[in-house]
Amino acid sequence: MESIDRRGFLQTAGGALAAALVASPALSAESDGKKMPWRKAFMLGGVTKGPILPHFERLKEAGFDGVELISPNQLDRDEVLAARDKTGIVIHGVSGSQHWKDTLSNPDPAVVERGLAAIRKELDDCKAYGGSTVLLVPAVVNPQVSYRDAYQRSQANIRKVLPDAEHFGIKIAIEEVWNKFLLSPPEFARYIDEFESPWVGAYFDVGNVVEYGYPQEWIRELGKRIQKIHIKEYAKSKRFDYPLGEGKEIDWPAIRQALLDIDYQGWITAEVGYGDVAHLKDVVQRMDKILGG
Repeated sequence: MESIDRRGFLQTAGGALAAALVASPALSAESDGKKMPWRKAFMLGGVTKGPILPHFERLKEAGFDGVELISPNQLDRDEVLAARDKTGIVIHGVSGSQHWKDTLSNPDPAVVERGLAAIRKELDDCKAYGGSTVLLVPAVVNPQVSYRDAYQRSQANIRKVLPDAEHFGIKIAIEEVWNKFLLSPPEFARYIDEFESPWVGAYFDVGNVVEYGYPQEWIRELGKRIQKIHIKEYAKSKRFDYPLGEGKEIDWPAIRQALLDIDYQGWITAEVGYGDVAHLKDVVQRMDKILGG
């Protein structure tokens, strides 16, 4: 799936917020008499310039605990930090805004250098916000870039920023997405393991793999490699354009059980259309219903 298609859908729905939070205690919500060990966040993907405070206040009122921002962005850092501190909304991390355009698999060194510079900016922003991960789409396979070249080039270029990740204390979380790359759970796991670095992990998106796999299987295969989770609905007829719990093709009880089986205790971030408080409260309620809080 091209980035513009995915981001375009989110913005059409009112703008997408990228939300996720750093590790923290379990939610008070319970399912089957058992507290669920994760917290709810929203992806603020459509908000790249201020003012940011109204968005944080809206998320807080709706019942979210955190947010994931896009970076690089045009937001004033001081305003972001003030909004965070005023609302208590945790900024768990950032999602790269240039990884589709300036890909690390591109044969042009100038394009790659722009991509690497963007990642370094993302690491800096994430550290300042108090987050823990930078979401990265590592490569794009297309008629000009073979699968093998995408694999080798992206790994080589990601290794160039591992010292930066260690310096900032921020993990690079690689997302599987509609880029014709990392198409099976064992391959995704192997790709991460080959870095032999504690600074690389997985950002698993439940909705992105439904077309060609079962998300619960991916979760169990990736296990402790998973740093963060994105959720959205999926159905073949409309792809992601469904409210959570209504797509008919994701077995949410199986997803919940798989997360419990691997002892996942991080953030679960809704990557869905943005809207008013009533809409966001509905998203929170749907997250509670499908995953038990």
